[in-house]
Amino acid sequence: MAAAASVPGFSLPKIFDNPSGWGPTVVPEQFKDTPYQPYSKSDRLGKAADAFTGATFQARRGGNKYGSQYTAVQDLYGYYHDDESAFQLVDTVKTQRQLFRKGKWQSRMNRREVNKAREDRRMAGTQSMSKVQKARERDRERKWQRKNVGRRDRVLIKREPSVEVRPSWQVVEEIEFSRLTKLACDPDDPKDLLTCGAVAQYDRSFDKLTTKAPRPLQATRRSFHHVTTTMDPHIRKFVGQGNVFATDAILATLMTTTRSVYSWDIVVERVKDKLFFDKRDDSEIDTLTVNETANEPPQEDFEHPNSAFNLAREATRINEDFSQQCLRPELQRFGEPHPFAQPGEEPASVGYRYRSWAISDSLTLVARTELDAVLEKDEYVTIRALNEWDPKASGSMDWRQRLDAQRGAVFATELKNNNCKLAKWTTSALLAGSSSLRLGYVSRTAVADPQNHVILGTQSYKPKEFSSQISLSQANCWGIFKYICDVCMRLDEGKYVILKDPMKPMIRIYRVPDDAFENDDEEESDDEYRESSALVE
Repeated sequence: MAAAASVPGFSLPKIFDNPSGWGPTVVPEQFKDTPYQPYSKSDRLGKAADAFTGATFQARRGGNKYGSQYTAVQDLYGYYHDDESAFQLVDTVKTQRQLFRKGKWQSRMNRREVNKAREDRRMAGTQSMSKVQKARERDRERKWQRKNVGRRDRVLIKREPSVEVRPSWQVVEEIEFSRLTKLACDPDDPKDLLTCGAVAQYDRSFDKLTTKAPRPLQATRRSFHHVTTTMDPHIRKFVGQGNVFATDAILATLMTTTRSVYSWDIVVERVKDKLFFDKRDDSEIDTLTVNETANEPPQEDFEHPNSAFNLAREATRINEDFSQQCLRPELQRFGEPHPFAQPGEEPASVGYRYRSWAISDSLTLVARTELDAVLEKDEYVTIRALNEWDPKASGSMDWRQRLDAQRGAVFATELKNNNCKLAKWTTSALLAGSSSLRLGYVSRTAVADPQNHVILGTQSYKPKEFSSQISLSQANCWGIFKYICDVCMRLDEGKYVILKDPMKPMIRIYRVPDDAFENDDEEESDDEYRESSALVE
């Protein structure tokens, strides 16, 4: 009995049976209404004894080493006391809107201060400049103002095609300029087939003209003839010696296609295995463009004296007058007379040279080229003229002030504004075999007078060297023409039109009816031409 009384007693704890799982089924009284913070088995137990990772002392490294994956409830036991002094009523009074926001006005004031400081520094710098440096600085400011004036108000010019595209025309080919820039072809040396007409000797006294001693431009009464390919009687004789026929003006237009901006069109007719490149009677190919490749080309208003249409007519008239004024009376006649001169008229000093090129095994070109004058025996000259109309409106230099001292800069500006026209002139001179290209600088007597002009100077170039100077590759020119011929040779027999898109750098070839651009007289001459070509074949 004594031994049993000394053994400590043991009472069994109350056991809760949970038939659907494990753990207690009833929350103990001491833990009632106590919020529960979830935890993970991966949480570290040292968090309770760490006094340095709280909100007071944040460690840069390992600051979250005791963090739990249940981060959204870590501050569940935090105590927040509402400060009664911070309590305030809601203001329902409507606030008045400010007319001028401080930020914009302040930014404008800051911008004005910056511009004023820049202007002060510029004026302080110009005080130590020489007269030449000050003049250059003024010119630079004028150019910047002309370049940026109205930039936000610029409207895209919508140009019209050179010929109306009829609904019956069918597009058979589209050629983008990007496909033509890498082409190349090296034809054989040309062969002279015939020379006719007469050329005068060039007057070397025009090479000594200066802006201080100019010479008035005189109008000529001589007649100029721009006969198309199929209307040339001599080309009809050479139908059996080639299968591609054109003139130098048409060839220059096709070879410099990638430099053109304005729209143009050329008629192509395939008769059996032969190609004839023609132009329409009212075609613009023989009309010279002005500032075609400039950043701001002339406006399209036909009534304005400085519109693109009126400037083109003025430039064409200047070139005709200049090419006949800078000649001596002595003439050098070729073997055949002038093929287009009419009885009783005085033809211009032009020599025609008919030449042939073997472009490939299947393509042989026969073309008519033109010569304007002669220097010595067998040294022929191509004469052209650049014209100045309004230095301020065109964005170019004033020739009367810069031509004598800075002729290279003046020419560089003209090359930028008239790149396509200069490329055509160079190509025509190379096709004709000219040994020299004479460029004249012709300006208006007054800016507002498009009828009277003066010759301010001339400049001479060798065509081959000049083509390299203006980055004109003759191999690429011939490659472009060969590619167009190959495309046309794959087409069916009939008449086509090559049209430069007025807005995009591309050309399109349209199939047109056989009677397009023809009247009764032209149809009769065309029938005679086909009969003669059939006889030659």
